[in-house]
Amino acid sequence: MTGTQEPKHKKDLTRRKVVVAGTAAVAAVGAGGALAMSASADEAADATSTASASASSTAEVCYKLTSETTEGPYYIDADKLRQDITEDKEGIPLTLQLKVIDSETCKPVANAAVDVWHCDALGLYSGYESFSQGGGTAPTDAPTDAPTGTPTDVPTGAPTGEPPSGGGGGGGHEEPTSDTRYLRGTWKTDKKGCVTFKTVFPGWYQGRCVHIHTKVHVDGEWTDAGYEGGHACHTGQFFFDEETVLLTAEVDPYATSTTTRTTLTEDTIYDQSGTTGGLLKLKYNKKNIAKGVTASITMGVDPDTTNDGT
Repeated sequence: MTGTQEPKHKKDLTRRKVVVAGTAAVAAVGAGGALAMSASADEAADATSTASASASSTAEVCYKLTSETTEGPYYIDADKLRQDITEDKEGIPLTLQLKVIDSETCKPVANAAVDVWHCDALGLYSGYESFSQGGGTAPTDAPTDAPTGTPTDVPTGAPTGEPPSGGGGGGGHEEPTSDTRYLRGTWKTDKKGCVTFKTVFPGWYQGRCVHIHTKVHVDGEWTDAGYEGGHACHTGQFFFDEETVLLTAEVDPYATSTTTRTTLTEDTIYDQSGTTGGLLKLKYNKKNIAKGVTASITMGVDPDTTNDGT
């Protein structure tokens, strides 16, 4: 990545405010045909236990605390209050079904503000196209007034501080360089702690596996103006199993990507812990994944803590 890095973004967690943009209808993915399901072993066990609990009208199964991760450099604070974040982006339809529960009490966390954001099918983040360039790579146009020769003031000693940002995984926050906001949105959980987003299956870019970013905000207030106050109790990322990603890579526009893909096991952010680490449970027609994918996960959070990912 090239260009001057902006100062690290500072957020006011006590006055978090968004403007209501209206409710968007959530389209369901067609079921038909043989369904392919992917999940970690602990997700499968949780699902079985939850089904048994529902049948006997008892409390649902407790989940472990979901792993906290870095916010990444491309977060924009609650810019769009909506469930359908697709806009005009091409890609495999993705219905993202999320549930937020208190990992200690197992009770749903209602009225929480949940953010999701991710790159498009070719690795571009809205608001940051000049940084990501469809794969997290630096812009190809070199400046015409680039200095020549060997620098004389080369620093010595071990480097200190944070590494440069980039790739949506780590580093400091970058200020947006465009006014695009596709594939970003915020919505509230219902009384069961659930919220659904409609989007497209993310692509990939240099250095990262396929993923979606998320934040959960609590203790704020929903008003006519939007969501105000509160704090982020969870900052995480969602991940997709390799079998599914390989199937999407055969479908346009993903198939046109020339970026080398980082696998799930190679990724430096995913902690390899399955559901706890953000691995999604996926359902789709294995013979026609282009028809759409439904992804779901339950996030266990501690509402009393602050995890802003910075």
